[in-house]
Amino acid sequence: MTEQEVRRYLRKMSEQDSQTAFRDFYDMTYDRLFRIAFYYTHHEEWSQEIVLDVFMKLWEHRKQLLEITNIEDYCFILVKNASLNYIEKEERRPTLSTETLHGHSDQAVSPEDTLISEELFSRYVKALDRLPERCREVFIRIREEKQTYAQVAEELGISTKTVDAQLQKATIRLKEILL
Repeated sequence: MTEQEVRRYLRKMSEQDSQTAFRDFYDMTYDRLFRIAFYYTHHEEWSQEIVLDVFMKLWEHRKQLLEITNIEDYCFILVKNASLNYIEKEERRPTLSTETLHGHSDQAVSPEDTLISEELFSRYVKALDRLPERCREVFIRIREEKQTYAQVAEELGISTKTVDAQLQKATIRLKEILL
C-alpha cells in the first residue's frame, strides 16, 4: 500500500462518492486494521465489528479525508480508540468480568510502557505490510493464528518446505525493517 494509491482512492471517494474506490480502499486496508483491533481486544468478532464501524465512519467523513496528512496513522488511531471504547463497553456488561477480558494480570502497567508497546506494535504492523503478500500470509498464519506448517501448506496449496522458506524470509525481512 503506497501513499499514492491511498490518496487516489481517497480522492475518488471524496470527489466522486465512488463506492468502487471505497471497496478497493477497504480491501487494501482491512487486514491491517483488523490486526490492530485484534491486538487490543483479543476477540475476532469484536475486531471485525470494530473495523466495520471504523470503515462506516471513514465513508461518512469521506469529504474530509483528503485533508488528513497521514491517513495510515489516522486509521490506526481510529481503530485503537474504537477498540479501547469497545473493551470499556464490554467490561460494563455484567456477564463478562474484567479478568476474562484482560487475563489475570495484577501487574500495573505504566503509561510509558503502554505508549512504547503501542508504538512498537504500530511499527510491526507497518513492517508486515511491506512484506511480499505470500510471506506476510504465511507469517500471519504461523505466528499470529498459530496454524501448523501442514495446515498452512494445505490451505495455500504449497509444500511445507515452501512454508518454512517463506516464514524464514518473512522473519529476516521483518528484522531488517524493524532494526
